[in-house]
Amino acid sequence: MKSKEKITARKTAGHFNTVMKHKYLVMKGCFSVGLYRQGLLHDLSKFAPTEFLVGARYWQGNRSPNNAEREEKGYSASWLHHKGRNRHHFEYWVDYNLRGEMGSGPVIPVKMPGRYVIEMLMDRIAASKVYAGDKYDDTYPLKYFEQGTHVISFMHPETAKLLHMLLKMLAEEGEEKTFAYVRRHLHK
Repeated sequence: MKSKEKITARKTAGHFNTVMKHKYLVMKGCFSVGLYRQGLLHDLSKFAPTEFLVGARYWQGNRSPNNAEREEKGYSASWLHHKGRNRHHFEYWVDYNLRGEMGSGPVIPVKMPGRYVIEMLMDRIAASKVYAGDKYDDTYPLKYFEQGTHVISFMHPETAKLLHMLLKMLAEEGEEKTFAYVRRHLHK
């Protein structure tokens, strides 16, 4: 099926600016808690043609282009590429369930290393800031997380618990206290 959306210079520039703003915000957050390498390397796969061209084609500025691709095609090739290359997405940490653990499903969520949970926190904060714009406040990332309760079942319970705790802390106490907590207790 051929895409109805066309890549235009305006949409390409809009997508590029969105990606760069997102990367900057994640980098700033990662740097503030000592994750310099992850801050620099965050989401580099978004510049691969598989991801970038889809982003330019479906860019709207107020939500992920992957959702628009998913609505048109029934799946997002860009997202499949992205989540398989970026360890800060819990979907990266899913494997075959050969031992019958955690239920009877064919796949099992794997507990994420702490540094990737922290990067996921920064990713969610940055995405919320980019897409909410002036409407953003520190409750947005928590609200988005809690809206996706059907998705949380694919996340390892300990990972989900830690991320939820950090997002709740962000919503109740703000960025400064949450990042200080991360620096003191989680960054190793």
